[in-house]
Amino acid sequence: MFIQTEQLADPAQLRFNPGQEILADGGERHFADAAEAQAASPLAARLFEAGNVTGVTLMQAAVVVEKHADADWTELKPAVLVAIMDHLTHGHPILTSDAPSTAAATKQDDDPLNNKIRDIIDERIMPVVSRDGGEVIFVEFNDGDVVLELKGSARSLIGGIENMIRHFVPEVERVVDHLDAIPKPGLDTPEGRAVKQVLDEQINPSVAMHGGHIALVDVQGDTVFIRLEGGCQGCGMADVTLKQGVEVAIKQAVPSINAVLDSTDHAGGENPYFAPGKGGMEAY
Repeated sequence: MFIQTEQLADPAQLRFNPGQEILADGGERHFADAAEAQAASPLAARLFEAGNVTGVTLMQAAVVVEKHADADWTELKPAVLVAIMDHLTHGHPILTSDAPSTAAATKQDDDPLNNKIRDIIDERIMPVVSRDGGEVIFVEFNDGDVVLELKGSARSLIGGIENMIRHFVPEVERVVDHLDAIPKPGLDTPEGRAVKQVLDEQINPSVAMHGGHIALVDVQGDTVFIRLEGGCQGCGMADVTLKQGVEVAIKQAVPSINAVLDSTDHAGGENPYFAPGKGGMEAY
């Protein structure tokens, strides 16, 4: 079994993608402690037994594990990988037989607007987005903002997705990618503002002529994280564009910047922006 690991924006969280279905109904279940997991999910309960685990979220095709702040992933990750692999290969149940279905449990507790937005995504948006391998996952509706996790081609369609949701739900003011919804103090620093100015005034006007856009994801210390969108995503010249154009322009305008990193996986459209490096592929 191959289990792909993906570091999330929060360094305390890792997503484990086993390449097979976890929750059949497409819902999501979060367990905040071992006692809660033992009452409903043998898999989640087993992951808490690995030690230093503070939360487990089961998704349609992934498991997100959260650790204690002082725990080391290099020690914890192998135990989690083995637990998931053994549980799935032996066909052990994900949820107990008397646990409510995840979609039902989620929707019973949600605001009606959340349910309406989910229905629009499932019935109107996903049939279109999935044709090109994209995926749209509802995260939350908060103060007028619909936060979505956009995968693959879906990221380049965010404008159309927003128009569709706002048409049916007037209470929605905007739709944002979950990564853009995470507070990023680095964007409000002198370096962050200077880099944004370079992108807005020097780079994006030219890139837009080819149907692309380069978004500023974050600035951490002397490193800039960008995301290539639209025509740039999947482009075979993306690396050349980054190294010979964008990176040079940013470094010239902001000398304190030493590295410009592309947070877009051009093969799969994934966004692997996180602290240490790109998620690896574990084989068992």
